[in-house]
Amino acid sequence: MKRYLFGFFISVSQWLNAQESRQLSVDKPQAVADLRTEEGSALVDAKWFVQNAELVKMDFKSPGPGTNGDSHLIYPTGMKEGTHELRPQIGDADYDKNFRAIRASELEKRQGTGLISFVWYKVDLTIPESIGKLDTKGSTAVFEIVMDDYSEVWVNGKQKVERNFGLVGAGAISGYNARNRVILSENAQPGEKFSIAILGINGTLGMIPENYIWVRNAVIDFYKELPINRDWNHIGLIYAIDSSLAHIISPGAAVQKVADGFSFTEGPVWYPDGYLLFSDPNTNSIYRYNPADHNVSIYMSHSGYTGADIGEYGQPGSNGLAIDREGRLIIDQHGNRRVIRIEKKGPVTVLADHVDGKRFNSPNDILLKSDGTVYFTDPPYGLPGFFNDPRKELDYSGIFMIRDGKVHLVSKDLGGPNGLAFSPDEKYFYVTNWDIRDIHHTKTLWRYEVQADGSLRNGKIFFDWNLTEDEEALDGMKVDREGNLFVSAPGGVWILSPEAKLLGKIVTPERPANMAWGDSDGKTLYLTAHTSLYKLRVETGGKFSWQ
Repeated sequence: MKRYLFGFFISVSQWLNAQESRQLSVDKPQAVADLRTEEGSALVDAKWFVQNAELVKMDFKSPGPGTNGDSHLIYPTGMKEGTHELRPQIGDADYDKNFRAIRASELEKRQGTGLISFVWYKVDLTIPESIGKLDTKGSTAVFEIVMDDYSEVWVNGKQKVERNFGLVGAGAISGYNARNRVILSENAQPGEKFSIAILGINGTLGMIPENYIWVRNAVIDFYKELPINRDWNHIGLIYAIDSSLAHIISPGAAVQKVADGFSFTEGPVWYPDGYLLFSDPNTNSIYRYNPADHNVSIYMSHSGYTGADIGEYGQPGSNGLAIDREGRLIIDQHGNRRVIRIEKKGPVTVLADHVDGKRFNSPNDILLKSDGTVYFTDPPYGLPGFFNDPRKELDYSGIFMIRDGKVHLVSKDLGGPNGLAFSPDEKYFYVTNWDIRDIHHTKTLWRYEVQADGSLRNGKIFFDWNLTEDEEALDGMKVDREGNLFVSAPGGVWILSPEAKLLGKIVTPERPANMAWGDSDGKTLYLTAHTSLYKLRVETGGKFSWQ
């Protein structure tokens, strides 16, 4: 329902106790085509093919430095050495040459040479107009296969999710005799064609079984609507204090919860391949949320600390996350007290772990400038004893800049610097200040002028929350394309104009700690809030860190 407030609107939703997340992988589809039967294959005009693959000897090179001065020994630029390669591979000119047709009823037949062996399967199919009583137009079509023993899946020559940390299933190996599910289309259209390639792998490889490769299950599941928890729709409040908010958030927009069951969510960032990464510093993990299938998986465990005394830490894990222009993940690690970058080929580069010979407190939020300069805040909130922790080496909580491989202190004006954001033109630099050392728990938003060398000057209070009685933190924030600020503050997310005018407020059952722009157009604001993840459509949208 809607009510009017301050001459405008307030969208009021039900405050429901949502049940456990219902994911696509465990919900009942509205129709199924069983590709292991002739009848089921006929529903989607499926044609099966198979060919053996084999390991062939080839020349390669040992690890060496990159050609662009990269000192990491992770590139094949070293001494010549022999290795093996699997052939054929996706993209080979002769990939289709040796496929032979098989019937669906032959999928249980053992294939390959046994022991260490590999087999390519291929199924070509077409989305029909209907299956039973289901009109397939606009439905979500999901391919599922269970291969004895492992499988990798490609659709139309590509894996549906790019290879990255923590990927299980969705095209990569999902486990021993485990189902591998890949979304073919979220908006299936009759006549739409798919060519699905599946690499079967005999395993386990460390102790080779005396068996062969075969298909235990292969289906296409059709969902007319994605199975999400309907109780999670319209689960927040949107207060409009100024009429201009209607331009930013449409009056019909509503907050939706998309996942729960976490300890304390933080540091979200949208990855270019189409999913959200976010930290849970309490559980020392980074999670991945895939909006295509509403699935959450662990992207990285032990994301911030591996010390033996981890039990003493309330928040040992990662906090702020960012993606640079090369698609590399940059992580603020609380427990390890450093900023790292995960290189494309896997190793870790430590960008910053000390200044003036002293270790950082616990890097918190992170921000990338368009020229690649990295900024981060360093309050002691990740240390067990906060400001009084004996591990603390710096006598201040700074804002730091990493530029041209060097760490620079750009401000130590604030007692508890936390969230960071740039204005769209990068002329201004915003930082929230939550200093818990005084009785009032200082809560102020500051704005600095950005200089040509990346340094900051003329820091001034932009907005003051000290008059609020709530002792909740000032935390993360985001700025939209028009310069409006979305700030995690006492009671919710406060929306401020570039002139510091209060425009409105977003209230969810749990106060969001941080935010990220997401989805393909950057107009979805994802909110990490304690045990849950929420989202809201924002018409003005925002830029991604890697743009």
